Amino acid sequence: MLCSMLFTVSTSVGLTFYIEALGYRNYANLYFTIIGSRGDAKTEAMKIATKPIKIIDDMFYNDHLDDLDIANPEDDAPKRKQVLVQNASIEAAHKIHSDNPNSIGILIDEIFALVEKMGNSNSRDGIAWRNFLLEGYTNGYIDISRKTTESFRINESCPTLLGGLQHQFIPKLIANGNLESGFIDRQLFTPKLTSNSILHKGVSNPEIMNNYTASIKNILDYKIQSEKVEEDIKQFEIQVTDEAHERLFEYTQGLINRQAMAKPIIKEYISKMQISIHKLCINVFMMLHASKSEFKSFLTLENVELAIALNEFYLMNFRIVLEENIDHKTTEPSVEDIIKIAKKIMLHKRR
Repeated sequence: MLCSMLFTVSTSVGLTFYIEALGYRNYANLYFTIIGSRGDAKTEAMKIATKPIKIIDDMFYNDHLDDLDIANPEDDAPKRKQVLVQNASIEAAHKIHSDNPNSIGILIDEIFALVEKMGNSNSRDGIAWRNFLLEGYTNGYIDISRKTTESFRINESCPTLLGGLQHQFIPKLIANGNLESGFIDRQLFTPKLTSNSILHKGVSNPEIMNNYTASIKNILDYKIQSEKVEEDIKQFEIQVTDEAHERLFEYTQGLINRQAMAKPIIKEYISKMQISIHKLCINVFMMLHASKSEFKSFLTLENVELAIALNEFYLMNFRIVLEENIDHKTTEPSVEDIIKIAKKIMLHKRR
């Protein structure tokens, strides 16, 4: 549920809010993968967490139908406002993001099909999806040029991603260039850490869900207002206290030191943690202040500490994923192993 809620917050924030830290402008968009087995209720958690966005998207869709009814057939078709994207081709995702440049949330119940496409060097769509997500993570520009259809440019991309993955498909996730490209390093994984076989009669506290829904609505309302043509200011900087800046600097330096000592795969992941910490800071700030629309508050030391805890939590999860599924397959052979293999080959040739 946590990563589904963080996905919803980061999608709602988009490019509307940012922080300036360590010489960079940082936005909130993040990529999440929930790992489990069939029947682990991954989909239900995703539905509950993203429901506030679905409500807004339903409203946008009805407005779009009304716009189509009154549109002049000789004019360009009205653009549809949209936040979540499901079951879309890469061409559709590009077009939807172009029409909604602030952000799009890519929500996929089972992410394996997308992973398989990205791992297929013969799949044009797969390569395009991977490039889109790699460039979008750091909010780079995306220029789409086509001969037969509309060409367009997204000056600052801002996709988010949430998908479920069955644990037996994890080796596929790192195969065929997904690991080397850096796509895996940008993922925040949630494996199955605990299990509970006891059924409870109680229900969740409705006040918690009401506050969460109100928070997402407040963020989206702020974003929708900033997107209006008459609004001069489209993006808003979250002010950071001096203590918070200092802690971010210390933590980032610590990550650089740990990266130098880390083994391959973990080394690359720690490199991306130097980006995700800033993204998590924005998400933590929004989760703590959005229910009352306190967006002019300062990002404090306490906010940074919570973001650090989340960053380390996802590093722990990544280590668990490696230990359970990947490490035994990615260990490099020793010199002795190579010599043994060479001797076996020479012996076979002599025979």
